[in-house]
Amino acid sequence: MLKNKIGTQACSIARSAAVIDDAWVLLILREAVFGSRRFGDFMAFTGAQPSVVSDRLKRLVDAGVLEQSLYDEHPPRYEYRLTEMGRDLQPVLMALTKWGDTHLDAGGGPPLVDTHTSCGHDTDPTVVCGHCAESLTSENVRSSVGLGADPDTVAQRADAVRRR
Repeated sequence: MLKNKIGTQACSIARSAAVIDDAWVLLILREAVFGSRRFGDFMAFTGAQPSVVSDRLKRLVDAGVLEQSLYDEHPPRYEYRLTEMGRDLQPVLMALTKWGDTHLDAGGGPPLVDTHTSCGHDTDPTVVCGHCAESLTSENVRSSVGLGADPDTVAQRADAVRRR
């Protein structure tokens, strides 16, 4: 399936993947969370070429993840800040960091440690049930069809399950 069709699926993961579609986007988001605002900082801290940074910043602005504001008129220069939509990605980035630290450690330990500013302790992102606060795992979560599901996809999945 073409990348531009991924975002039209009735699937939250597919629509999210259409926005966060490559490693450079993740690295730019990492830097935005760390406080980078300017083009040169995104280039320096990600190691990406100018054309890559320019393209990914434009995509993130178009998607509503970053907002662009002019800080110098001659020549035109812009700052990029996370929108609410972008700030909502921080827990996702923290979970991805934890996954990388757990499964892809190069042997030196985590390169970054998050500290919870309210209590002052190092923190590990954990997904918990909003009702009972129990940690969620692949063993205790079941997905079911939601209101936004595509009826054809639901039928195809039901057929696939019956064939197992």
